[in-house]
Amino acid sequence: MLEGGRTDEQDPRVQAVLEVLAGRSTGEVAARWAVDPVLVHRWVAAFVEAGAAQVTNTPDPEAANQRDRFLAAFAHELRTPLTVARGWVAMLQEDELPPTMVASSLTKLADALARLADRIIDVELLAASSLGLTRLEPTYVTIDELAAGLEGLGEIAGLGGDVGVTVDPDHFRRVLRDLWLAGRSIPAPRSLRLEVAEIGPWLELRVVRDADPIDLEVLKALFEPFDLNDDGTGVTIGLYLARALVVAHGGTLGADQDEDGAVLWVRIPRR
Repeated sequence: MLEGGRTDEQDPRVQAVLEVLAGRSTGEVAARWAVDPVLVHRWVAAFVEAGAAQVTNTPDPEAANQRDRFLAAFAHELRTPLTVARGWVAMLQEDELPPTMVASSLTKLADALARLADRIIDVELLAASSLGLTRLEPTYVTIDELAAGLEGLGEIAGLGGDVGVTVDPDHFRRVLRDLWLAGRSIPAPRSLRLEVAEIGPWLELRVVRDADPIDLEVLKALFEPFDLNDDGTGVTIGLYLARALVVAHGGTLGADQDEDGAVLWVRIPRR
């Protein structure tokens, strides 16, 4: 079991940062690790800031703000399933409800409560990741096993679903779930597929959208921490949580888009 994500010497992020600090150019390091130079800059900045805070014992000025935004996200994530559950409870309390509708109403209530429980787990994971306390139980599984349950998933393209990877299965199923849901964002895609590829030292899983471009504000919101999404974009904390879980595995998450569609991808170190 690993706590707080990958910290061993094989973590590509740490290796990339150390190479930059040793004098290699950011561009050279980015090319070596097959990542965007901007991402390497971000890793180095985070590494230096964290080190400075530790040495000087300076509290993170963003801590209070992060706490408040987290609490707002918590309320947002629970609001919808809780409202639905209350609605079905109210219906079941009505004496006039036909007996034939009781069973279906109970089923829908159970579904709403299951979604509520799932949202609570999401928020617990988000809280753990914000404190660096994500606990991983790595297991060797295939992509087919991780992707089981994705609605509308066809045959996995590229290297296929037989490819194996060592990850925390429960956490990574959430990652793929959230990527897949993000891939179904407005405008609805003409087609959606999952691909697997090798990119340098990474195994890459791609959700490929054949669709008109996603609005730039929606695309930006996908990666905003604790986006409350009261503007109808359909984005909540899901993809931010996915990124946190991917980072705990030593990986990265991002998106590319052109006029023909978009690719939402996650990269994790090959084992």
